[in-house]
Amino acid sequence: MDRDNGPGVRVPEQRTPWERASGTDLRFTVLGPVRVWRGGEALPSGSPQQRALLAALLLRYGRTATAAELIDALWGDEPPSQALATVRTYASRLRKTLGQDTLVSEAGGYAVRIPREALDLTLAQDLAAEAEKARGGGDRFKARTLINKLLGLWDGEALASLPGPYAENQRTSLEEWRLQLTETRLDLDLEVGCHAEAVSELTALTAAQPLRERLRELLMVALYRSGRQAEALAVYADTRRLLAEELGVDPRPELSQLQQRILRADEELARPADEPAPASVPVRPAQLPANVPDFTGRAAFVRELGDRLVSAEGSVMAVSALAGIGGVGKTTLAVHIAHRARPHFPDGQLYVDLQGAGNTAAAPETVLGAFLRALGTADSAIPDSLDERAALYRSILDGRRVLVLLDNAHDAAQIRPLLPGTEGCVALVTSRVRMVDLAGAHLVDLDVMSPEEALQLFTRIVGDERVRSEREAALDVVAACGFLPLAIRIAASRLAARRTWTVSVLAAKLADERRRLDELQAGDLAVKATFELGYGQLEPAQARAFRLLGLADGPDISLAAAAALLNLAPHTAEDLLESLVDTSLLESAAPGRYRYHDLVRLYARACAERDEQPPVEKELALSRLLDFYLATAAGVYALERPGERVLDHFTRTAYPGLTFQVRETALDWLFSESNGLLACARQSAGSGMPGRAADLLMAVVDLGESGANSHQFATAAKSVSEAARAAGDAQAEGRARTMLTHALSVSGRFAEAEAEARCALELGRLADDPVSLGQVPNQLGIIALYENRHSDAENHLREALAAFRADGNKPGEASALCNLSRVHLATGRTTSAVDLAQQGVGIYEADASGLALRLANGKYALGLALTGTGRTAAAQEALTEAMSIFRDSRQQLWHGMTLFRLAELYLAIRQPAHAASHAEQALAILRGIGGEWRRANVLTALGRGLAGIGQTDRAHVCWNEALSIFDNLASPEAASVRELLTPTPVARAS
Repeated sequence: MDRDNGPGVRVPEQRTPWERASGTDLRFTVLGPVRVWRGGEALPSGSPQQRALLAALLLRYGRTATAAELIDALWGDEPPSQALATVRTYASRLRKTLGQDTLVSEAGGYAVRIPREALDLTLAQDLAAEAEKARGGGDRFKARTLINKLLGLWDGEALASLPGPYAENQRTSLEEWRLQLTETRLDLDLEVGCHAEAVSELTALTAAQPLRERLRELLMVALYRSGRQAEALAVYADTRRLLAEELGVDPRPELSQLQQRILRADEELARPADEPAPASVPVRPAQLPANVPDFTGRAAFVRELGDRLVSAEGSVMAVSALAGIGGVGKTTLAVHIAHRARPHFPDGQLYVDLQGAGNTAAAPETVLGAFLRALGTADSAIPDSLDERAALYRSILDGRRVLVLLDNAHDAAQIRPLLPGTEGCVALVTSRVRMVDLAGAHLVDLDVMSPEEALQLFTRIVGDERVRSEREAALDVVAACGFLPLAIRIAASRLAARRTWTVSVLAAKLADERRRLDELQAGDLAVKATFELGYGQLEPAQARAFRLLGLADGPDISLAAAAALLNLAPHTAEDLLESLVDTSLLESAAPGRYRYHDLVRLYARACAERDEQPPVEKELALSRLLDFYLATAAGVYALERPGERVLDHFTRTAYPGLTFQVRETALDWLFSESNGLLACARQSAGSGMPGRAADLLMAVVDLGESGANSHQFATAAKSVSEAARAAGDAQAEGRARTMLTHALSVSGRFAEAEAEARCALELGRLADDPVSLGQVPNQLGIIALYENRHSDAENHLREALAAFRADGNKPGEASALCNLSRVHLATGRTTSAVDLAQQGVGIYEADASGLALRLANGKYALGLALTGTGRTAAAQEALTEAMSIFRDSRQQLWHGMTLFRLAELYLAIRQPAHAASHAEQALAILRGIGGEWRRANVLTALGRGLAGIGQTDRAHVCWNEALSIFDNLASPEAASVRELLTPTPVARAS
């Protein structure tokens, strides 16, 4: 086999353009089987040899092919005696199908006359030219998108199954072009930071094309940028050995130079190539809040900060931090500056309220999860840990120009993981504290407005005519507001809505409020006096909404949730909330979503404590909100797990929730409301409602397995369990600990999970709770199975099976049967393992829709059991179906684990290239979720696959990493990995 000559892309030759043919609805494909379509109907194209003649005509792009050329194309040097007659027969048949205007006879030969767009190959050529132009212009994202679209035109092997030397030559040429295009697209993947995703495909390609050095080079870069330096160097060692054995040559200079750069830990190699930012990107977030139309003053700050942001292009990331007291206008100024700078950041703008002034500041990992989604990252691809999320975030932003506005930060530690860290991006931070410990930040202290600026703002809201005649009174008003923009805006909005008031009346009322609040600290006095005035002028229904809405934790609230909290119809609630937005007491974060300034929220809660009558209305409002979330989440749970009895044991809700008919819409709601759901669970448990709070956790258990929300879920479960324990609610504590067990098990912390589970089981027995009595032994059985305590696992699972049957919980029974199947498989009872799994699948299929999440669990167990009996085709079908459901259900952990099981299956049937590819995909999906034990198992399978395709050095790197993990965990799997690391790894890897 010859060595490749690098990454250059050659578009297949097209010597003359198509003639302009009359419009036709015919379409032809050659990048796969040769087919003809008219509209959506496939037309008969004859025998393989007749299709070969059609292909020979199509690939002449409208030029005439003589009979002699066609005979040579079909038969080469050994044509049959009736070759000419046969060609004429084929042409006649094709003409009947295609029409006389399409297949024409001229000059002793034939030609196909069609528009360019009628042939898939010419479409591919046009896309390739467009991609090359985009890349040359620096638009890597567009080039990558175009090449992906181009490669999608292929449907298997080009000119599939066609005989003849011409078809064979063209097939080889088109396959080489396809490989070159794939290399180019993978090169672009690395340039835009998708290195982790590229490793799996490159592993498979290097197995299929072992001597293609460019693929090896790309694989080394992808591994190095994924933090897998030892594997990258092992790829070089494998390549050097293979080239010496097969061709008797050394690696080409580019590959050797790359090895040296990796050995030096070259920082330039660790990031994508320094090319111009793309003109367009697949996802371009635009999250900035609306700019206020009456922004006033602050000219020096606008100029200073605006210039600093704009000048960041081509330099190290700029960070500017605005500090000032509450209500001084930090957010308004930052948003205004960000909007002015938008044209300089074409790749998007990210925004988050970090809630730094409240009791529960936003966790950096939660914010990163939201940012990654906004940047186009699927939930399943978002890792669990803070460090990995931050690394992925920086990688995605590398090469882009994005503005990040971090509003209301608590301290520097909160925002450090949220900083882009790359050239061309900027971060603008607001906080009540000076970020003196934020290295390299440009610090700006924002004071109150000058009297003239304050008067100007007041005038813009109230109107020049009303202020001009009472300038002194207006100055008294802004002075009474402490020259704070928030206070001025609220006071002015109140005057603007009261046409019968004069400015003097407003000034007098503010003076009265200040006397009433003279016990307050001076820094808060003006703002709270303004709040009092604004609140005092609200209609009763508005005032009630203002008070109650402030009670809910969480960064913001949806209209539907707010309507439930207020016990109003959604349209009535919307009218009230929009009227509060008009008074500046409430903000509209996005259509249908509302939030408070943190000072206003505190004031609203103080008003609720002081004014809400009867006082129990506060508890009732939060109870309705909890009911709304619980009822809606239970509906989502039921769509995912039809027939599940756990819902029947939930506390009955008095207030209804939303209903969904479409599973995808339901999951969208669940994941978009994750912050509010988990905040409600925590708050409700601490407000005397731990039972329903624990039920809510059970209803949103999918958040704990998604990867994106796993940490938040575990934190909420711990909070609810502690609150339930303090309240003496054994059932609620048991259920919360059951969810905490689940969260710990998902993260691979099995010892901690077992300790929680044993407490949960005791509580379940104390409360005689059928939910805990079934779910906890089931989880204990799984943990014991992972730890190879098979006798314990079987005992736990039989206890779970009995509890589920006693409760009439058929899906629970199926779950226990499927888990018991895995114990039988692990102990060599393969026949009963298949039988148990089939029983479980049968229950799921009888009670559930074909896409139910639980059915995927059953298919997963059945696939494992069938693999153990050697029925690999059926096992592959079951696992593939399970993987599809897990992926669609956004279950990152189980999507990754099913890929790992498929890798094991491919090892069993001696398809190591497929095994390595699937194991690589599993590693990418399981980043940050599942724990080290699961990662070590995947690395072991990956190493076996790599050894099977001759990449033994890289296999050893994987096994050594797996061995280190198993040794640290004292896992018995360490012994089998040590065997793999003996002097005969290739034989063992088969």
